[in-house]
Order: sequence, then C-alpha cells, then structure tokens
Amino acid sequence: MNDPLAAFLRHLAVERNASPHTLRSYRNDLTDFQRFLSDRGSGDLAAADQRAVRAWLAALHARGLQPASIGRKLAAARSCFRFLVRRGRLETNPARELRGPRQPRRLVSFLPIDEAIQLVSGRAVGGSHRERDVAILELLYASGLRVSELTGLDLEALDRSERTVRVLGKGRKERIVPYGGQAARAVEAWLARRGEADGPLFTNAQGRRLTVRSIHTIVGRAARAAGIARRVSPHTLRHTFATHLLDGGADLRAIQELLGHRRLSTTQRYTHVGADQLMRVYDAAHPRAKRG
Repeated sequence: MNDPLAAFLRHLAVERNASPHTLRSYRNDLTDFQRFLSDRGSGDLAAADQRAVRAWLAALHARGLQPASIGRKLAAARSCFRFLVRRGRLETNPARELRGPRQPRRLVSFLPIDEAIQLVSGRAVGGSHRERDVAILELLYASGLRVSELTGLDLEALDRSERTVRVLGKGRKERIVPYGGQAARAVEAWLARRGEADGPLFTNAQGRRLTVRSIHTIVGRAARAAGIARRVSPHTLRHTFATHLLDGGADLRAIQELLGHRRLSTTQRYTHVGADQLMRVYDAAHPRAKRG
C-alpha cells in the first residue's frame, strides 16, 4: 500500500459503493490533512499520531472553520485511520479517542403547510418549463428525497401505478418511497411533455440530466415567485416533508425509513421542531402562559 489515501478512496468506491460526492468530500478533507502533515515534515497519513491530529484540529480552528466542518474532517481522518488499522498499516487509530468541537444544536428549517402548498402547487411558476418545475417541487415535498437522489432518478425508477419511486440513497442503499396524488398528477403532466423515452426523469432543454445546482435554482426561483421571504432550498422541502409527517402523527421509525437515515438520532432532530412548535402554541393560547 504505497499510497494510503488512494487505497482508502478505492476501498470506499469499490467496497462501500460511496457516491462521487462522498469520495470528493473525503479526498478534499484528507488532502487537507496531508498538506498539514507535509508542512510539519511528513505527508504520510500512516505516520500520523494523536499529537499530529490534535495540532491539525487546532489549526482548523485557527483558520476559522465552523465546528461542523472541523467535525466532518475529523470523521474523515478517523475513518481512514480505521481502514489503515484493518490493513495492518497502523497499530491503533490515533483519532479514535479525539472529540470534535461541540456542535450547536440547530432546529431544522421547514415551511408551514400553507407556504409549502403555495410553493409546490406552482401557482406562481410560469415559463416554458412549468410542467417540469412543478413536478420537481411536488415530488420533493411528497417524497422527502435528497436533491442528489432526485437528479439521479431515471424514468424506470417510477412505479406510476403504485405511485412509488425507487431511490438510490447514501452508500448506494436502495429504498422505495411513496408519493401522493398531487405529485403523481404533476409528474404525469411533465411526462406528457417530456415523452416516455427511458433516461433521466428531469432534463434540461437539451435533454440532459438536470444538475443539483439547477434544482436549487428552480426551488429558489419558485419560492421567490410564491412570495416566500426566507431562503428556501431543496433540503428545506425535505425537512418540511418530515416535519409535516411527524406533526400528522407518523411514527419516527417510518420517517427514518422514508428519509433513508441510517441512524434514528438523525431523524430525531424533527422532534425538536415539534416541541418548539408546541411551546409556541402553548405560549399563545394558555391564559397562564403569558409573559411580562
């Protein structure tokens, strides 16, 4: 194993079926660590010890990186070291006992029901791509797909009679997600214009697959046209999907499956949203809750 980083990335791609986005992220984070090690005299990942990892984390903090970014870089190094231990290049994982910076707990951003319906119904969406854009908005809200999952969809992923979509999520893990009647009608309207040929479900004017950036542009433009003042992204619709399911009484485990989360703790972020909403209702409605 002459190049530990190349071997690790090959392991992720071949054995773990990591997506190109995941591979790029790991490569960038670990290359950053290699540069730091090179400045200290050695760029060999397999020669790094806990002191070197601690010094790197301190340097990242000094550069002004956010806690989430530092935590992600530490997780990348920890995974790489774990791989090197399994392959016999290291005796112990020097990042195993290190903790990343405390992450601020942020409530997820979501739209209230009236704004969500105003946005995805497409009443304010116009132009030659209206059918496609409305189908994108409806499907994002109806299924909670990640934007990368949406752009990766081909026509054959849809079961139009059952109103389900087969999704290839993180780690190439496949799941089946249902979508509702409004989204089904929007998708059928788009397919009537697109045609029934196999290939990418959502395409640009040249017939090529839409990019993640294009979907962000479509969602942001539709939100502004709908009069929504805040910033809205495809991920906002994913959060909105989960929050509205939870508020409607859906089981947290079911939401976990629909979102494709590996850990229930990731899905549990939405319970904080529910509690926050509950407190607002309580403060506004209870006669003994008035403040001041």
